[in-house]
Formats: sequence, C-alpha cells, structure tokens
Amino acid sequence: MNNKLISIVTPLYNSEDYISKTIESVLGQTHQNWELIIVDDCSSDNGVQIVRKYQKQDSRIKLIELKKNSGSAVARNTAIREADGRYIAFLDSDDLWHPQKLEKQIKFMKDNNYAFSFTKYQHMTEESNLVNKYINVPERLSYRRALLINPIGCLTVIYDTKQLGKVYMPLIRKRQDYGLWLKILKREGYGYGLNENLAYYRLRSNSLSASKINLVKYQWKLYREIEELSILESIFYLGCVSMSKVLKVK
Repeated sequence: MNNKLISIVTPLYNSEDYISKTIESVLGQTHQNWELIIVDDCSSDNGVQIVRKYQKQDSRIKLIELKKNSGSAVARNTAIREADGRYIAFLDSDDLWHPQKLEKQIKFMKDNNYAFSFTKYQHMTEESNLVNKYINVPERLSYRRALLINPIGCLTVIYDTKQLGKVYMPLIRKRQDYGLWLKILKREGYGYGLNENLAYYRLRSNSLSASKINLVKYQWKLYREIEELSILESIFYLGCVSMSKVLKVK
C-alpha cells in the first residue's frame, strides 16, 4: 500500500460521450499523486479506445476489461481489489470533479483523522451545463441517520484503507454504493461531510437511477437482504426515504 497514493475507481459502460471529460477532470487535479483504475463492463461503444489513448499519454491510468457484463458493483469491486493506494475515491465515467477536489478532501480527512468522507456536489445536464441544484451534506452522518436518508454522492466519497481496510460493495445491480456506505458506517460509527461543492453529477435520461420503481425495489432489497432489517423496519425506512424525496429534503 502506498500511503500517499489515491486510487480512483471508475466503472465504464457505454460512456464514450463523457469519459474524456471525466479523465480530464482527474488529470486536472491539483493533487497529482493518484492512479485512475477504469474497469470496462463490456461496453459496446468506443469508450475503451478513448481510454487507451489516454493510457498512452499517462501511465497512472489503468484499464481493466471484464470478460462479461457484470454490473457496476463487480466493476467497482474489481478496481478496489487492484488498488494500490491508501485512499479509495469514486468517480463514475460521466461525472466530473472540481480541480481541487482531491487536495481539499484529503486535507480535510488528514487534519481530522477521518476514515470516511464525502462532499457537497452539483447537478449538471447531459450536455455538461450546470444546474442550480446542490446536494448538501451534514457535518456528521451515522448509520441510523443514513438509513433514513442518503445524502452521499458516490462521486464524492473517499475512504481510508489504512483505517478501514478494503471495503467492498454488495453485489446488487443498484444501490450498491449506498450499501457500501452503510457497511462502513455500521462499523466505523460516523462518516464526515465537507459541505463544499467539489463534484458535478451528470443527469442522464437512460441511467440506471432513472427508474423510480426500480429504485424502490432495490432500496427494499438493500434493507431486507443486505442490511437484514425486519419487515417493519424496512417499511418505516422506505417510507421515510420516499417522503424525503417528495419533500425534497436533503
């Protein structure tokens, strides 16, 4: 393990229109001690060819190609397994980072000895136009609070493997990132938010998160099968999550 290295986990699936900008946002970081591990989940577009061009220019960019389509949980876990860095960060293949994201967040973690952190982020359109919608984060988040509402954007998370070891996502098709946060919170006690806008989440009409019905189904699956909550607890937390969406509570 390299104590100063940040390993960036990026699953890739049919994102040829966005992956260049995502990679550029990593290349543009003020903190330059990183490795970018891109795991392709059998894309049918030219995303892999784009990544290979960047690989020729920068040896910190690594590409792993899965032999069969397995979902983002498997792709992310593959990257985590191959990571050499002390810190694990997540950035999807269509999202972007502020240039000072890594520098500011790592300083925030080191100054306070935090093992698990996340930041505020902003929405943008498919065309990369920023939307006046920000997702704020609490200063501190517990496991029980996270069951009620998940303010954590995957593109903002960094965790410290020196304190936590390598922690992997549950193997479900959706909500696997949420499952990882809950796993860490259950064990660590708290996660800590840096309420500064350091990342940009792309809203895509064809994304996995676009189907509200499927999200409810996988939220239930997360509560019952992964967290092993009772039926009554699951109904309670699902109701709270649904109500927060209606009221737009962040």
